[in-house]
Amino acid sequence: MGKGIKTFIKNAAPKAFNFLLFLVIWQLIVVVFKIKVFILPSPIRVLQHLFYPPIAAKYNWWLHVGATFMEVIVSFVATAIAGIFIAVMICWSPVMNQLLSPIIILFNSLPKIALAPLFLVWFGYGFLPNILVAFMVAFFPVVINSAAGLMAVEEDLLDLVNYLNATKAQIFIKIRIPNSLPYIFAGLKISATMCVVGSIVGEFIAADKGLGYLLRDAQAFIDTPTMFACLFLLSIIGLALFFAIGQLERLVMPWNRRRES
Repeated sequence: MGKGIKTFIKNAAPKAFNFLLFLVIWQLIVVVFKIKVFILPSPIRVLQHLFYPPIAAKYNWWLHVGATFMEVIVSFVATAIAGIFIAVMICWSPVMNQLLSPIIILFNSLPKIALAPLFLVWFGYGFLPNILVAFMVAFFPVVINSAAGLMAVEEDLLDLVNYLNATKAQIFIKIRIPNSLPYIFAGLKISATMCVVGSIVGEFIAADKGLGYLLRDAQAFIDTPTMFACLFLLSIIGLALFFAIGQLERLVMPWNRRRES
């Protein structure tokens, strides 16, 4: 445990220093060039909107962060389950491959933001249309990467296990799925950030709470510090989910961790 903490500190310290250096340079640029607040607020002004009670209280940050966070998590879980399941179906059956591949290509070619008004008409304002928009935005990297990983198995290895009379289920469990894990986690990492984007797109169009709604409201009043504060919180949500997936990847793929070390 002590070694793990030391490794974490060793890896995190340079990143934290670079981030603080970036904030200092940003503050100096705003002060030296006397940039107007509505053009580029200083980091101190942004942090005041987040943490200084007399200012932060009127924005009800916990409500909006909680709404966006739930949308991101639910859409990500739904994306991961559906994407991996459909990828397995595509790889399992040539018939399903021929049936589902054109549908996936069709929906992937659609501009996802164009679907948001339809979801608004069908489901109204609220949680569900935002989830659906995020799902549509983030679904395709998971299914495409997972399917590519499941199929990226050496033919010689498949010939060998077929010669040994392995069943299709055994081939999937012992060969295809372990082989596809790097591809799956790569797709999940892409999906994590895209779920944040999709949730914000949905909140722009069909929401009465959430960071996207607050961002849209701040834009209408040219409240730039609030806009930057929303972007800061969104980046934290995206980074936290990305980090969690990375930790899960290290847990599920210990051989990859040993290789890195």
